[in-house]
Amino acid sequence: MPKNIKDILIEMKNMSELMVDLAYSALLFNSKDAAEEVIKLENKVNRLNYQIKKESLLAARTVEDAEKLTALLEVGEATETIADSAKDIADLVLKGIKPHPVFKMVMEESDEVITRIKILEGSELSDKSLGELLLATRTGMTVIAIRRNESWIYGPDKNTILSTDDSLIVKGNVTGGSLLLQLANGETKLEDLEYEEFTED
Repeated sequence: MPKNIKDILIEMKNMSELMVDLAYSALLFNSKDAAEEVIKLENKVNRLNYQIKKESLLAARTVEDAEKLTALLEVGEATETIADSAKDIADLVLKGIKPHPVFKMVMEESDEVITRIKILEGSELSDKSLGELLLATRTGMTVIAIRRNESWIYGPDKNTILSTDDSLIVKGNVTGGSLLLQLANGETKLEDLEYEEFTED
């Protein structure tokens, strides 16, 4: 299997997962900025899927090759469908359609919740990278996006450094959200969670 096809599929997978999280976040918090980012990502996913089709045609030398590559093409199409669905959710926000109260109830009762947490002055989260903080291990929460002043950071990585007044869009379960909120408020220190690897109920 050509390496570039594998890399394209990995990129599509990561983008589509981010799109779903951002789309739900956009609807939950009525964020047009997040919704617009979903639209941009959807266009990128479409282009990547086109690349997979092109590379597959170039890579197929025999009928057997074509049969093997067909499965990859189907994965690419399915991933693009996920991206299209995320775009449909984002479109609701851009059209000014408010979510029904039931939506928020569903999100709150879901096994995995999405919430917004602001880093206050004095929090140990400030001036540290996500790689240093190991929030997923300590709290079970994953940072989807960061609102900093008037700009957004989408899909932050381990090198992203957090700052005071950052608003984090995070996902995980309710218990983890409470732990992260305490860290962001300065009520809890990192050392208190240093040896407590987070486990879900």
